[in-house]
Amino acid sequence: MLADPVRRRLYAGVVLGVPVDVPVKKKDKALKALVAAGLLRADGDEYVAVDGAFAELLAASPVVTRTGVERFVRDGRIEQYPVKVGDRVEVLVWARDRVLPEAGEISERKFGERLSELTGDVATLRRYLVDAGLVERDAAGSRYWRKSE
Repeated sequence: MLADPVRRRLYAGVVLGVPVDVPVKKKDKALKALVAAGLLRADGDEYVAVDGAFAELLAASPVVTRTGVERFVRDGRIEQYPVKVGDRVEVLVWARDRVLPEAGEISERKFGERLSELTGDVATLRRYLVDAGLVERDAAGSRYWRKSE
């Protein structure tokens, strides 16, 4: 509802008690939409904000509590690295399983491409995976593979 700039400006104007310069035709249509959405109500010739309108909307939407790896991953990308070692290992195992789902070697370039799907900082994730002993590489750093479990 408030994505529309005219409705957003009108709503803000009502809440703040400030007049908003909008063409009459657009203003009437936008005010009707805001009333229909439950954000405003008519009080004679004036409009007032409906108390608690957002509280009702927020209460209707359940709070999503992220657990496990999802606390650190958003939209399939690592958002932050956990401070706790156990949590960090869990995130690294998650990442390793996505970039190296099976045994076999891959080139550094291909490994970097896969890592870039999970993070903007490929070098850090690559270093974390190797340091944690989840991924091994050859001496030249040109080939990578899952460490034998």
